Amino acid sequence: MNKLSYTEAFEELQEIVQEIETGEISVDELSVKVKRASELIQICKKKLSSTEEDVNEILKKLEE
Repeated sequence: MNKLSYTEAFEELQEIVQEIETGEISVDELSVKVKRASELIQICKKKLSSTEEDVNEILKKLEE
């Protein structure tokens, strides 16, 4: 899996959601797109979690 930034993953996820909502996606592509969306969600969640940990660590250092 290539290293996507949070923004890239989020934008691709938005595109997939829009394709599904507007019906621009065939039934054959649907499972592939849903699987990709799941992967993108995991990327976003990991990046958010990592960022939260980093911020908390910085805040702890500032309190010392």
